[in-house]
Amino acid sequence: MQIFRHLEDIPADLGPTFLSVGNFDGVHRAHQAVLRELTARALQASATAMVVTFDPHPFRILRPDSDLKLLTPTPVKLELLERYGAHAVLLLPFTRDLSLMTPAEFVSQILVRRLHAREVHEGFNFRFGHKAQGDVTLLESLGHQLGFSVEVYPEMKIRGETVSSSQIRRLLREGNAAKARHLLGRVFSILSTPGRGRGYGHKYTVPTINLSRYDELVPKDGVYITESRIGEDSFDSITNVGTRPTFGAESFAIESHLLNFHPIDLAADTRVELSFLHRVRDEIKFPSVEALREQIARDVHRARRFFHLREKLKRPAGVEASETPQAKSPA
Repeated sequence: MQIFRHLEDIPADLGPTFLSVGNFDGVHRAHQAVLRELTARALQASATAMVVTFDPHPFRILRPDSDLKLLTPTPVKLELLERYGAHAVLLLPFTRDLSLMTPAEFVSQILVRRLHAREVHEGFNFRFGHKAQGDVTLLESLGHQLGFSVEVYPEMKIRGETVSSSQIRRLLREGNAAKARHLLGRVFSILSTPGRGRGYGHKYTVPTINLSRYDELVPKDGVYITESRIGEDSFDSITNVGTRPTFGAESFAIESHLLNFHPIDLAADTRVELSFLHRVRDEIKFPSVEALREQIARDVHRARRFFHLREKLKRPAGVEASETPQAKSPA
């Protein structure tokens, strides 16, 4: 997948594009539906399937006090856009100047003149241009004038829930990782590196790992059954998200206990991906460290049972566990 970070990076011989403009935070199931159709149509026409998105997210410029937390930071979003079929991404720097462009200027100067758009694919609630004055009706009108067609996608609902980035953020803030998974079309995960004090440069022999500071969206504080991919190694895990109130010094941390642990090599820049499978309970303050240890033992037992049952469900009928290879990556 080609990635262009400025309009000036677009090659003169790019050729016609079939494109979609949006924030694509989460690259959820509604986004995926657009990407599938967009890519199929572009391939039929020997054109480039392009996504136009923004960095930073427009809210961080237009509403700096909103404290927006993203489902997918830009590097993860780019990985997902490639996974779901985009041929190219234009990652436009979102500036005040860009925000002041009228809908007609944005379409004529960027989509048509610079990107040679032949088809534009957007959701029913797409807004664009200064003060979000443009909508899909205006986009279709501009398309008639400037020589491109528009495909508009209706609202998508799954199990009665609207598929949208804001809805997924709400579910995760409530701790509902299962419903968020349905709307995303995959397990919600966060990507970081190991926290400090992990013994970098040595064989890592402790079955717990803290993530380094993570500034985007994490699920509601509590205890979760998770999977932890650390470099090339994958572990079943149970994770505490929160302030660890039992110890008195409240400081936010994301700490995972690795269940099927084996020693691994760990560096400061080792990639750590944490996938949230199921919420176990709220984070609570225990009367003693011993009471906390007893609860952790119960949490670990519950997590082991979860993974055992999941493996059993994945196994073909009549096949014993010893005949089935151990899963090495998240389902």
